[in-house]
Amino acid sequence: MSQIDNPKLSAFVETASSYLETASTSAKTAFRFMETTFLNAPLTIQIAMVFIIIAIVTTMLAYISILRNRYRGYRTDRKLARLCPRIDNLLIDEVLSHPSVQQHIPPDEIQLNIAPFEQLPLHRRWARQALTSRIIHFRRNVRGNIAQLLRNLYMQLDLDNDTIKKLKSRHWEKKVQALTELTSLDMFISDVTILPMTNDRNRELRAAARHAYIKLSKNEPFKFFDIAKEPLLMWDQVELFRTITSTENIAIPNFARWITYSGNKSVISFCLKLVVHYNQHNAVPAILRLLDTKDHYLRADAINCLGKLRARIAEDKLVGLYSHQPIPCQIEILKALGRIGSGEHVEFLKTEFLHATDFDLRKHAAKSLVKNQWVSDQPGDELVSSVTPENLRILRHCMNPLIKY
Repeated sequence: MSQIDNPKLSAFVETASSYLETASTSAKTAFRFMETTFLNAPLTIQIAMVFIIIAIVTTMLAYISILRNRYRGYRTDRKLARLCPRIDNLLIDEVLSHPSVQQHIPPDEIQLNIAPFEQLPLHRRWARQALTSRIIHFRRNVRGNIAQLLRNLYMQLDLDNDTIKKLKSRHWEKKVQALTELTSLDMFISDVTILPMTNDRNRELRAAARHAYIKLSKNEPFKFFDIAKEPLLMWDQVELFRTITSTENIAIPNFARWITYSGNKSVISFCLKLVVHYNQHNAVPAILRLLDTKDHYLRADAINCLGKLRARIAEDKLVGLYSHQPIPCQIEILKALGRIGSGEHVEFLKTEFLHATDFDLRKHAAKSLVKNQWVSDQPGDELVSSVTPENLRILRHCMNPLIKY
């Protein structure tokens, strides 16, 4: 073998030779192990050893993947730490401090200088995502023309194309991110695109699509109620209620439509809450028909709604239904009579307060009785002097004006 003159090449050859010798020794050791130990071991021991090897290899691969992801995250954080201040300065200089904003010029007529933004590394996906996130962050803290200018910048830089691509992704996380971005920037989405997502099997995507549909739909923001198959969970109802009541310029329909025709009980229950919030008394006939439903939870929601609407037309029917209702519905009937407060059923409330065996029934009957006594001609002193000590404590507790009902 000819002598090598280059010392670096010679060192590399020696190192490679040592690695080859080590690998050869390891391979010989592995083959010797296979011949002497593994092949001669019982079948159960062989299976156990295979599983041990698989577990070790899987653990090593998992740790390698974790380390790789952490390293990539570390590099991304370092890049964003350098890029985000540049983006913020550009947004402040080119958008928030734009001279035409003070002149009250319509945003559509303002020409933004996007040349400084094009000097950013926007050919990188992570840089475009960082710019989109900063635009959304700034837009959440401003209103009026500046918010519209930030939206115009987002569109002029074609960042909306990335969002549309994420909306078509197979991964639900990408779709949720896209819907959040489009909602934050008031971008139009066709009903054909977003409506199927409101019925998706994934709960997070389904909730995000419903919120986006209410915010962005220009035609009928509650159309997804018509096709809703999955139940609206309580947390979904809270978020939807917040979105509906905080969205500006939203067309509020008559929710009696879904109370009457919807086959989704959670949608009906949610519409009852919206009827109360928007004080839609024209929905009372539809709610009265719900009193014949077999679902006593839904029936209790309907009774609660009638009480909060103070529908005096329902009082006689509620009293007539009381005797053959379950406890939750009876409690709601007593509460409804107290909220309506017409004073026409004081004797019924007295009977329930004096003779009901369930404590909750006596308590709510007492509360409603106190509310009705203010408009009734019957004095309350007679009742106080004739009750048992326990009922007297309940009644005096309910007569305390500091306790809200």
